[in-house]
Amino acid sequence: MPAHRLLIALAGVMGAAGVALAAASAHGADASRLATASAMLLFHATAILATTALLARGLLHGGIGLIAAFGFVTGAALFAGDLTLRQFAGHALFPMAAPTGGTVMIASWLAVAIAAALPRK
Repeated sequence: MPAHRLLIALAGVMGAAGVALAAASAHGADASRLATASAMLLFHATAILATTALLARGLLHGGIGLIAAFGFVTGAALFAGDLTLRQFAGHALFPMAAPTGGTVMIASWLAVAIAAALPRK
């Protein structure tokens, strides 16, 4: 499967998971972790779709843009996965999983900025 199609599929899965976590958050007691996890998944699913569209239009440097999009997937999965596991299982994914995911998402946003500034490939 080409990278762009994979990213679009992953964004769809992230969007669905974000909506499911939002519903769980709305109906669960003390489920603020789920609301935060939902927001990160939904925001970054949209960011993946936008990055993929910008790449397809040639508005971002290809390699860096792809790294950013896959960084959104990885970072959001780590962040949301850690919060969700803490909520439902009572333990972390691994030590520092959520902060690592957050750092990857921040780096990915910076990569989008760099991909826009550099000459396109």
